[in-house]
Amino acid sequence: MLHRRIVVAVAAVVAAALAAAPVAGAVDYPPPVNPKGAKGKPKGPFRTLHVCKKKKSKRCFPRIQDAVNEARAGDTIRVANGTYREGVIVRGNAKRYIKLIGNPRHPEKVTLQAKGQKKANGVLINGADHVTVNGFTARNYKANGFFITNSNGYTFTNLRAFLVGVYGVYAFNTTGGVMSNSVAAWNNDSGFYIGQTPPQAKPKRSIVRNVEAYGNVLGFSGTNMRYVTITKSKWYNNGLGIVPNALDSEKFAPPEFNVITDNDIYWNNWNYYAGAPFKLRAEATGTPYPVGIGVLLFGGRHNEVTNNRIFGNYLVGVGAIKQILLKQADAADLIGNQVSGNEFGLGGQDLNGRDLFYDGSGSDNCWGPNTGVQKTLPENGSTLAACPFTGANAFSQDAQNEAFGWVADSTHEAFWIKHPHAPRARQTPLEHWTKGTPE
Repeated sequence: MLHRRIVVAVAAVVAAALAAAPVAGAVDYPPPVNPKGAKGKPKGPFRTLHVCKKKKSKRCFPRIQDAVNEARAGDTIRVANGTYREGVIVRGNAKRYIKLIGNPRHPEKVTLQAKGQKKANGVLINGADHVTVNGFTARNYKANGFFITNSNGYTFTNLRAFLVGVYGVYAFNTTGGVMSNSVAAWNNDSGFYIGQTPPQAKPKRSIVRNVEAYGNVLGFSGTNMRYVTITKSKWYNNGLGIVPNALDSEKFAPPEFNVITDNDIYWNNWNYYAGAPFKLRAEATGTPYPVGIGVLLFGGRHNEVTNNRIFGNYLVGVGAIKQILLKQADAADLIGNQVSGNEFGLGGQDLNGRDLFYDGSGSDNCWGPNTGVQKTLPENGSTLAACPFTGANAFSQDAQNEAFGWVADSTHEAFWIKHPHAPRARQTPLEHWTKGTPE
């Protein structure tokens, strides 16, 4: 009866939270449509349009949107240093292959600022393929910093997204693309997000490379993400580091064929419930993920977590659990996931609370070899079959029950196992935010 009581209690908490959490927040979003692709790469001739703050200059558009409205497929728009109080929209096939270029070396010098306005997005791209956005900072937008949807291919690079209401850098219902050389911090939901990836016979991978996420509710979130590679990036001081997840709120469950490799994933112990530089919203915290986890596979198939450095996370380094509330029951189980080649605990200098957790649900999931593993759940490692492995995994009801307890913990810290952190240059571990303007 204990198991049933725990499941019912946790199900009630999660179901109520999910009911309050519409897709990507309570903002007006373009409806998802099939990203059918452009009519082909434009042939030119191409123009370069300029945007600047000089009011009397005939060579410049005063607003970025004015230049976008004028631009034809394949044109380049160069934006001079300055602060632009607008929300830019790039929409439709006629705007494919546009390049929106700010200051790639110093993105902080070209700022899209929503403070004092009610703009939803810094840049919204809808149905325009292969658009490039390079060298901008977005601040204080109600929804997202940089957002692309219903498109095939994109390049988001050298971007900064701070203090936005939902996602810093966001791709939804897209096929293929690159997020690189960017920073997302102090965002109400996740710093980076790729979700609702349509299944593809010939997959186009999305690449997340050389990015940094800190001070977010989640560093990276991907509801029903697919064909994504996350690499050579830093995920730290978030509530939770990286979360591929299966939810009914978006199409195409579950997350599958994703690769998380060669990242630094550490100190993801920020209890934002105890205080944050933004007002917590149900849209952002609706799924009550436990605070203190480096990587969590919440349902999913054929995902790889390999060759990462994972340390200083007070709850779990890498965890995996069945998505017990998914209506699409055949997509809820964990199938064919691999967690191997990772280095845990920074050579003993910065331990995780638990290095590995797996409830043992599903089949063909394997764990290891990994180095530095000191503590697991279950403690005897009964669910953690070594790679390669095929067949049904060894389910542990006790391990699943304990994880349900993490979700139900109102303090969000009761199950932490804290260890000292090794010092890192110019970085301070974050558990509780203190008042001040974050950067």
